[in-house]
Amino acid sequence: MHLKHTTFAGVLVAALATTGTSASAATPVRVFVAGDSTASTYVSALAPRTGWGQALPVFLTSSAVAVNAALSGASSKSFADQGRLDSVLAQLRRGDLLLISFGHNDEKKEDPARYTEPSTTYKSYLSQYIDKSRAKGAKPVLVTSVERRRFTSSGTISPTHGAYPAAMRQLAAAKDVPLVDLTASSTTLFNRAGAEGTKKYFLHLKAGQHPHYPDGVEDNTHFQATGAIEVARLVATALRDRRTLPSGSFRQLTTAVPPGAIVWPRTAA
Repeated sequence: MHLKHTTFAGVLVAALATTGTSASAATPVRVFVAGDSTASTYVSALAPRTGWGQALPVFLTSSAVAVNAALSGASSKSFADQGRLDSVLAQLRRGDLLLISFGHNDEKKEDPARYTEPSTTYKSYLSQYIDKSRAKGAKPVLVTSVERRRFTSSGTISPTHGAYPAAMRQLAAAKDVPLVDLTASSTTLFNRAGAEGTKKYFLHLKAGQHPHYPDGVEDNTHFQATGAIEVARLVATALRDRRTLPSGSFRQLTTAVPPGAIVWPRTAA
C-alpha cells in the first residue's frame, strides 16, 4: 500500500468525540497506536473497513483517549524511517501509552523499505519505539500482530506471521515491556467463530451488499466494523488485565457494541 505522512489532530478530535471527552475536561491518559493497516483509521468512503485502533475508543472512558497513528502499509522499519515515529514522539508526554504493533509488512522480503528480519532488525526497530518513548516518560506496550483469516483443512486458524510474534515476545521479556499477545487471543477468537463465522469480522461483502464495494470483496487481512470492535476488545481487555491503565479507563468490555459505534472521518487526518 502507498505510505503517506499525516498528522494526528483529526484523529484525536474523533477520539474525543467518541469517548465523550471535552477539551476542557481533566487531562486524560492518551493511548497512542503505532501500527499498520489492521489498526489504522479509515475514512467514511471506505466504510465498513475499520482498523482495531479506530475501534479502540469505544472501550475507553473519558479517563483515556485513543490517538490512532497507525498507517496502512507500514512496517516497524518504514514507520520509523519515514519520520512517523518522530511525529508520535513529538506528541508524547509523561504517562501516555504507546501501543506498538507491527509484523504484517515486516514480513515482506520483496520490499527492502519495509522488510525486517525477526531476530535482528525487527527487534532493533521495535527497540527504538521502546527506548525513545520511555525517554519521553511514556509507557510502551508491545502488541503482537492480529492473525489473518486463514484456516487449515481441519477448520482451525493457520499461523501466518512466522517468527515475528515470538520475536516480539522475546523482546518484551528482555526489555521488561508489557505485552498484549494479540496473535494468540485473536487466534482463539477466530477459532471460536470458525471459517464461516469469521466472515462477519473480516471485510467479506457480497456484490451489491454495500455501495462502497459494489462488486463485493473478500479480504482476509482487514476488518469490517464488527471484527475491528472484537479485536479492539481483546486489546482493551488485555490492557485492563495487565493493569497497564487504571480499571476506570475502560467501559463495556463485556457488552455488545454495535457497528454504528464506529466513527469514520470524512477525510484522512
